[in-house]
Amino acid sequence: MDGAQILIAGVGGLGSSWAKRAHLRTGHGIDLVLIDADESSFDYEDAHIIRLGKDLDGAGCAALPPLGEQRMRQASSVSRTLLNGVEMVVLLTGLGGGTGTGAAPEFARQARLSGAIVISIAAIPFEAQETRLKVSKEGLSKLEANSDVCVRLDLDRLAWQARERGTDWRLGASWVEEFVDGLVRTLMRLGLINLDMMDLKTIVGHSGGSTLMVGQGDPDDANGLLQDAMSAPLANLSFDGAKACLLQIEGGPGMTVGQVGLIADAFTARFDEDAQVILGARVSDDLQGRIRVVAVVAGLEEKSNLSLV
Repeated sequence: MDGAQILIAGVGGLGSSWAKRAHLRTGHGIDLVLIDADESSFDYEDAHIIRLGKDLDGAGCAALPPLGEQRMRQASSVSRTLLNGVEMVVLLTGLGGGTGTGAAPEFARQARLSGAIVISIAAIPFEAQETRLKVSKEGLSKLEANSDVCVRLDLDRLAWQARERGTDWRLGASWVEEFVDGLVRTLMRLGLINLDMMDLKTIVGHSGGSTLMVGQGDPDDANGLLQDAMSAPLANLSFDGAKACLLQIEGGPGMTVGQVGLIADAFTARFDEDAQVILGARVSDDLQGRIRVVAVVAGLEEKSNLSLV
């Protein structure tokens, strides 16, 4: 698969920051676009730029989602050219302000109109930010409606985990970087059992909520891998009764078929008994003694995954 068929998109200040770090992590020749009304987001050479508005300053879209949406619509001719031939967009954004809340759903809409699969990762404001939390709700609803998979990052949980590691949550969102890198590897590298874009389309085509998991750990500890994946800073997450899953298991040269089977069983144990599971497996020299699991889960009950807490 050609790298230009996958596009990482960062919308707004936080989304652009995460997108730049994820792009550095992938190292696979993937395209990157940064979308903002603040010039400070564009300090990255290897990226396409969509400037929202003629006068760029630190005020961005002035915390007005309708303004962000309007400016994104005005830039549709630019995004249409950029999206030509793209099969999947990984969109990263923070909700609660004007640019992310307004422009991100509109860019997702344009991407789906172009025929791309859209996987969005959206940061929900801190609980203490009542005004931003209220603003984010409408944007989240629109983003979910225009995404094939929309994953909510809980900033309170993310910041707590970052403090435990002694890192800055705004810069060190390793979970986001690991997911983007894992998804790119899943769809671009040949393996023992291969997955492709059609497999992803099949899974995200199931009705209901959808989300994703990334876990890494000991090849002989399937439950530990699952717990690592479940510790991700996601909002209000449950996999009970899931109807479909794309499961990629990647390990070092010593990975066995038995290990793959046990890990697949652990990750799918709570799914619907008739769930459609598409499995991929790959050996990677850089995972000596470790295994990484990337899962796109779909067909979730709406109440378990699509309500703000």
